[in-house]
Amino acid sequence: MTPAQPLPPLREVIARHGLTASKALGQNFLFDGQLLGRIAAVPGDLTDAEVLEVGPGPGGLTRALLLAGARVTAIERDHRCIPALAELGEAFPGRLRVIEGDALAIDAPALFTGKPHIVSNLPYNVGTALLIGWLSADWHPWWASLTLMFQREVADRIVADAGDDAYGRLAVLAQWRSIARIAMPVHRSAFTPPPKVMSAVVHITPTDAPDGVRLSTLERLTAAAFGQRRKMLRQSLKGVPGAMEALSTVGIDPTRRAETVGVAEFIALARVLG
Repeated sequence: MTPAQPLPPLREVIARHGLTASKALGQNFLFDGQLLGRIAAVPGDLTDAEVLEVGPGPGGLTRALLLAGARVTAIERDHRCIPALAELGEAFPGRLRVIEGDALAIDAPALFTGKPHIVSNLPYNVGTALLIGWLSADWHPWWASLTLMFQREVADRIVADAGDDAYGRLAVLAQWRSIARIAMPVHRSAFTPPPKVMSAVVHITPTDAPDGVRLSTLERLTAAAFGQRRKMLRQSLKGVPGAMEALSTVGIDPTRRAETVGVAEFIALARVLG
């Protein structure tokens, strides 16, 4: 979409408003317009689509989303960034809604009548908590897809397969009723200031939830299994009522460890446990 007025370089906007990335808020700014455009393209065609962005900062990804034709609702906790976002809203009249506040405390689903795509360079200090909240939503969820920037270590945990070093509870939660993939790696040098770690963009799309499986059961099961991940299942699951019988019913060897049990197998165990 063409802005109503020319957009100044993002570095100029940041310098004019005296903005610096806040370590306390987990901020790292992206300036590369081509990279931001590639991130905005991950969900697909955003023409007139509703998008939720958490932690837009000075608006680098926000402008890429607006240029892609999206109608953006941005939740920003840092009051310093609000004037820069307001200027961006003037360049795209009626296309940007800015809400100042903490995304962990705001009832985001109530902001939309349809299902928005969530696209964010998430603040590192709250990214995992936000993701778990979105993945724990009622199914089918209130969002259409998730396109999220994480530290590469967290991204690997989300998409890991059984047997991978990164495989654990987060992988099961992300994959038991959705498809998660790494859309692109992002080098630390792309950020200002550069973080100490590499990053990656993860794309998650919801699928149908397996019949007869409750999230609460799956959470209890994986908490016990991965809480003592180096122990055999017969030891780590002994505190879960019915778990030994469920292992036998599903045909899982109780001498295996949680890190070898695939998502489908955890689903089968949770279904038996009810």
